[in-house]
Amino acid sequence: MHILFLCTGNSCRSVLSEGVFKHLAPPGLHAMSAGSQPTGWLHPRAVALLHDKGISTEGYYSKSWDALPAVPDIVVTVCSSAAGETCPAYLGPVLRTHWGLDDPSHVHGTEEEIEAAFARTYAIILARTQAFLALPLDELKNDRARLKAELDRIGTLLPAQA
Repeated sequence: MHILFLCTGNSCRSVLSEGVFKHLAPPGLHAMSAGSQPTGWLHPRAVALLHDKGISTEGYYSKSWDALPAVPDIVVTVCSSAAGETCPAYLGPVLRTHWGLDDPSHVHGTEEEIEAAFARTYAIILARTQAFLALPLDELKNDRARLKAELDRIGTLLPAQA
């Protein structure tokens, strides 16, 4: 199963989501990220945060949804702009869900406030990824409506301390 984390710029939230998912997912579940209008660079704080968590970003780059290595089974939009966009036709009838996240790269303030915004985004992504991985996927893969409902529910989850 291929999961695409989609954002407009593919520099921060979608990259964090890809990294966390890849780090935690068992064999057979594959994560990738892309953007509808990629920035062409990865946000340095997103990369540093993943590294601080022991998550490799080797081979990561800001890419267009036109450059995906595989057709996704599930598209998870993580920003409001991408949620409203129509996926390219070649993606076919993918299952779509929205896991909206505030963009920590848009936070202005003290170093501590910016770090806190990135930490909160990471905590939300971690909680949602763990909930996804706890789903009985073998059971749900043949019930798209139930899987969609579960994915939508996960998109509303926040970590206990967030």
